Amino acid sequence: MTTTEIYLLAMAIIFTVPYLIWRVGKTDYYAPLVVVQIIAGILLGPGVLGKIFPDYYSFVFSTPVVQSLNGIAWWAVIIFVWIAGIELDLKKAWMHRRESGITAGLALGTPLVFGCVAAAGMLMSEGWLGPRGTPWQFVLGVGMACAVTALPILILLMEKLAILRQPIGQRILRYASLDDIAIWGVLALILMDWQRVGKQAAFLAAFAGFGYAFRKLMVWLPERDRWYAGLVWLIVCSFGADWSGLHFMVGAFLAGAIMDGEWFNQAHMDLLRHHVLLVMMPVFFLSTGLRTNWTVGGEAVFVAAGVLLVASVMGKLIGTHVAGKLLKWAPGESSIIGWLLQTKALIMIIFSNILLDKGIITSGTFTALLLMAIASTMLTVPVVSPRLQRMKEIIFRSR
Repeated sequence: MTTTEIYLLAMAIIFTVPYLIWRVGKTDYYAPLVVVQIIAGILLGPGVLGKIFPDYYSFVFSTPVVQSLNGIAWWAVIIFVWIAGIELDLKKAWMHRRESGITAGLALGTPLVFGCVAAAGMLMSEGWLGPRGTPWQFVLGVGMACAVTALPILILLMEKLAILRQPIGQRILRYASLDDIAIWGVLALILMDWQRVGKQAAFLAAFAGFGYAFRKLMVWLPERDRWYAGLVWLIVCSFGADWSGLHFMVGAFLAGAIMDGEWFNQAHMDLLRHHVLLVMMPVFFLSTGLRTNWTVGGEAVFVAAGVLLVASVMGKLIGTHVAGKLLKWAPGESSIIGWLLQTKALIMIIFSNILLDKGIITSGTFTALLLMAIASTMLTVPVVSPRLQRMKEIIFRSR
């Protein structure tokens, strides 16, 4: 078989296996399609398929095929992160800055502290710290991975729960938007290369200058041209960030963060996000699965994933409960908000991919973080749905 034929075979596997599991198994309540795609990526990786059928695995996922898949995966995740940046609504967060600031700070800071403690414990044994990472980068990186909220997946889950356009859904989006800014800011700090700090300063200065001019241009352009100009801007920012020693995904997020969502038709933006998830992101999930590694020891990876999951979930819940006490929220709101904000799939996986690319974590740590992201996302809807129902009943009885 030619490389093209093997590539198409790999693509058929990538798109067929997760869809059949999702549709035939009717997993949507516990695991949306994107979560199934991530799990399928792990199953198709070297740790599972590669161990069971090593000859078949090496035939299908040969070096030329994997290189081709990685090219699609890079472009898919660049566009996805760019859209996440565009969808940040900081104007509403500023209008409600006291409430948003207190909640976002506690919802991010508490699991960050818990995650840092867990990461410090992981450093007591070998196999977790990457070859180019320092202890402080590892602790802060893993801690922030525990604090991440996946804004795009949060939107999908709130649509499923029918609360996205309700007041509580809009509040949660404000909190998650502020946390997203903090997450990427901390990531930029972790990735600071003090030997190339001049390049990084030059990139940030150029980004500020050209970003101002770009915003002026986008206001002047008609919408049909804004899409193309936005994509060119995305590529330039991603290249500049990677060249300076940051990461191309940091550039992609910055490119979107300075853009206003109101420049685009919201229905078109929703369709673009949906189509990227449908057409390209499954390849990214597969490439993520190919990076999983169990060489630290299967049990150790699962134990680490469990500890990180507890740190993440408990940190979010404690943080939002403290915020609820300070802000006098209605009964039940703290728990619902805390569980929704701990949704991690996609953004946490992207975050962890960057840490792995930069050698701050090992593939064993990456696998533990990946398992934690899957578990946290699968817990969300089953836990939140009955709580929402109880809160609605309490509100109904009070009337």
